[in-house]
Amino acid sequence: MSKPGFWDRPEAAQAVVSQLSALKAVVEPVEEMLREVKDVAELCELAADEGDADELTQLEEDVKALDRRCEQVELQGLLAGPQDMRNCFFAIHAGAGGTESCDWASMLLRMYTRFFDANKFKYEELDITPGEEAGIRSIQLRVIGPFAFGKLSCETGVHRLVRISPFDSQKRRHTSFAAVDVLPELPETDLTLKETDCDIEYFRRSSGAGGQNVNKVSTAVRIRHIPTGIMVECVNERSQAQNKRMGLAILQSKIERMEQEKRDKEMNKLYGDKGEIAWGNQIRSYVLQPYQMVKDHRTDHQTGNVDAVLDGELEPFIESYLRHRAKSKRKE
Repeated sequence: MSKPGFWDRPEAAQAVVSQLSALKAVVEPVEEMLREVKDVAELCELAADEGDADELTQLEEDVKALDRRCEQVELQGLLAGPQDMRNCFFAIHAGAGGTESCDWASMLLRMYTRFFDANKFKYEELDITPGEEAGIRSIQLRVIGPFAFGKLSCETGVHRLVRISPFDSQKRRHTSFAAVDVLPELPETDLTLKETDCDIEYFRRSSGAGGQNVNKVSTAVRIRHIPTGIMVECVNERSQAQNKRMGLAILQSKIERMEQEKRDKEMNKLYGDKGEIAWGNQIRSYVLQPYQMVKDHRTDHQTGNVDAVLDGELEPFIESYLRHRAKSKRKE
């Protein structure tokens, strides 16, 4: 970064800055914790020599806090996959349940954007399909931040909601489903797609009320990978070239994951372990009626504080799944 001309190529420079941020997110918490451990050890020794009971009591609390910090650093060590440090493409798709599921998808979007804000992740909308009556049918975001893919990949799967429907005049209990899908954002140097293998279509799509910009120019891009049939759309960047580049990146990530699934022989469906977006495939249930509970069916971690979870408090679920995954790998 100190070399002359570093900022002459802004996109390449930004990639290096992002890499630096990711590396700092690994190194700095460990260095800071080690400094604090050393400081507390020295203070403990002084307090013991002076027989200062009050100071020793306070230092006991400091040690407990350090212990909790140590657990967080240990947990970050579980995010050691080759793609875990990368930014990601994050998508929500409404499933079985019609308007109910579209509304549930919008509730999940609110939950995750609050989680992004709490983790200081930046995010931008790439594509959205509104629901027919309410909510959203699907949305795709680009999420930027250290370990964005590693953390959010724990959320991949079908999410089930049970509640009294606000759309039912008889106030009956309804079950809705929505799926979360997460892909790592690969660097441009890793993109191996041949444009001859892609059917690229440019079209106009309104970006909102009035349809400024993209309604006047065909900036939206739809790309179909001919050998696999995978299709992606990108509509929200300012130019045709930006939409094309982002679309190719998403397509490459989808193809990479499909190939990985073939190699691992774990799944034969494109969307990983989500399966059909319906009953029997959920990874987590959010029950609002007749009682309140959120339960992860992979780890059995659960809480009765549904409001906190829907406000983005997802760390306990992510932590429990990371530990569960690490334990399963050790058994294997």
